[in-house]
Amino acid sequence: MDELSLHITNQPPTLRRMVEDRLRAAILQGRFKPGQRLIERELCELIGVSRTSIREALRHLEAEGIVDTVSQRGPVVARMSLDEAMQLYQLRAALEAFAARQFALNASATDIRLLKDALQQIKECDPQDSGGALLQAKSNYYAVLMRGCGNIYIGQLLSNLHNRIMLLRKTTMSRPGRIKDSIAEMQEICDAVEARDPARAERAAILHIEAASAIAAETLRERALDQGC
Repeated sequence: MDELSLHITNQPPTLRRMVEDRLRAAILQGRFKPGQRLIERELCELIGVSRTSIREALRHLEAEGIVDTVSQRGPVVARMSLDEAMQLYQLRAALEAFAARQFALNASATDIRLLKDALQQIKECDPQDSGGALLQAKSNYYAVLMRGCGNIYIGQLLSNLHNRIMLLRKTTMSRPGRIKDSIAEMQEICDAVEARDPARAERAAILHIEAASAIAAETLRERALDQGC
């Protein structure tokens, strides 16, 4: 086979990818609520693309776990039960604790600087705005942590978990005082890895996820009461 036949030049994002990104952002930022129907005709009008593009994007978002297909209703924004959320947070705590430990052991000086820079970006976000900028800044922090831990499979495993947890993150961050506490918890992780203390980093990561899990549980219980469940 001709070697050049494998070469792909840089291409702009595909239309499906752009639609997918727009829909994901709208869901994670709360424009579409858990359980809300995602009606193809309305999405076509909102985004200005064909039904084929919408359907392809919805299929990818369903694979990520943030869209469900419900009989007689079609695609809806995924709901998360309390039990499902707690299972996700338990697994996330185990994986991120391992990642923090390995980051403390393996990260380069550049990795540590990038983690500190990512945390600084979070601190510079408006604490009253739990929307896109803050969500993106937190996602960047976790991405740096995953890349620097020295285990490529951790990032792959956590990617899907984070997509599901993002359904709750905007709500939990809107809790009074949560952003300040979350930054303090992430600062402790950053300080621990900079000190090259794997046990401290692991413990800090667990405490950070446990705090987020407790708020998520409270949020879901309140939501169930509001819905008369």
